[in-house]
Amino acid sequence: MFPLHDDNPTRITPFLTYGLIGMNIFIFLFEVTLSEADLERFLQLYAVIPRELSSSFAGGSVGQPVPEWATLFTSQFLHGGWWHLISNMVYLWVFGNNIEDRLGYFKYIIFYLACGAGAALSQWFISMNSSIPSLGASGAISGVLGAYIIRFPQARVLTLIFLGFFATTISVPALIIIGFFVVQNVIAGLASLQPSAMTIDKGGVAYWAHIGGFVFGIILGPLLGLFNRDE
Repeated sequence: MFPLHDDNPTRITPFLTYGLIGMNIFIFLFEVTLSEADLERFLQLYAVIPRELSSSFAGGSVGQPVPEWATLFTSQFLHGGWWHLISNMVYLWVFGNNIEDRLGYFKYIIFYLACGAGAALSQWFISMNSSIPSLGASGAISGVLGAYIIRFPQARVLTLIFLGFFATTISVPALIIIGFFVVQNVIAGLASLQPSAMTIDKGGVAYWAHIGGFVFGIILGPLLGLFNRDE
């Protein structure tokens, strides 16, 4: 399933959404040019490392030139692979333009970065002592999805589906697409709280960042004027 566009036309050109997509792609292309050792150092510097963030909040120093709090924002532009990047950018492309249109440029960038930071803090709260880097635009985009679902609950998304060797498009309620995303993350997030999962320091999907970002989007969107502009 591949969302193509929605049925809510925008009245402004979504320059920020396009810019965010371009910046994420540019930084990822830089990542793939790095050697494995250089990439590890790059991620250690700009991704959120929960254990180091905890130390920073406690007043300790981790000896990094970039303040740990700043990684709550820099981490939003890093990705761990092509699929991680592409899936995030598709969702941002489909749903971000309408939220940018309703909030306006200035409030939209504040909203996006704040949702991403809130998402990163949600994941940090669950795994404060982890040394696994947390990165990606998923948390910020989850915030966009949260705002979208309360602003456009009746919207439908034209979706590309494949039937064997054939492809067609169908109109699917955005509520189903976003609802599936939320339910999947809640189930996986609750599973990650099992003692066996919490005692093993391993990588994976930051489900609680997704959930946290979604909740922040629902809260911040109305506070920033999501419902102030008419259809």
